[in-house]
Amino acid sequence: MHTPPLFKTDRAASFAFAEARGFGLACAYDGRVPMASPVPFCIDYAGDGTPHLAFHLARNNPLIGLADGKAHWLMAVTGADAYVSADWYVSPDQVPTWLYQAVHLSGPVAVMPAQDLPGHLDRLSEKFETRLLPKRPWTTAKMTAGRLKAMQNGIVGLVMTVEDIHGSFKLNQHKSDADHVAVANALAERPDTSAQTLAERMVALRPQLDYNTPAAVSGAAD
Repeated sequence: MHTPPLFKTDRAASFAFAEARGFGLACAYDGRVPMASPVPFCIDYAGDGTPHLAFHLARNNPLIGLADGKAHWLMAVTGADAYVSADWYVSPDQVPTWLYQAVHLSGPVAVMPAQDLPGHLDRLSEKFETRLLPKRPWTTAKMTAGRLKAMQNGIVGLVMTVEDIHGSFKLNQHKSDADHVAVANALAERPDTSAQTLAERMVALRPQLDYNTPAAVSGAAD
């Protein structure tokens, strides 16, 4: 991923973003064409600190045949994104652009040992069910043994040994304070949550400035 220095995030921040998002596009190359599938995932760390990204695919997904433990795959993780109109800037002679947050992880992918699949599925559902609290979390214990076994037989677990990670958070870091505030305010007024999320990120990036966004007003009140 092309990552201009001003937008580049450090390794820890990139991993934190990817783990919090927990959803990405698993990409590989079969020698003729690129292939990809959107998947949820979780990240664990081996005793030596090596990050392992675990996910699963339907058993008939052709990507599984490329998981030989040698070929490098890419997991593309994207977050909020939003269009920025040139009219929003205070400075003249600007052009439209797009703000976004993205992290790319890469490394060899191998098939997960079959005995590890149930634990992976439990960890994955626990991760996302926790976000729905106070709803009582769903667990595999709610399924009959036969149905659970049938569902598990229909998928294959995969593990990426992450060897490289690149993060790019384009949040107007290259613009003046006045332009930064103007764009953050404009994004905060948009009806879509992605634009509002980016406005919050921009406020957090330069909290000392005077914004009109709800996040800034709330922070000032606190």
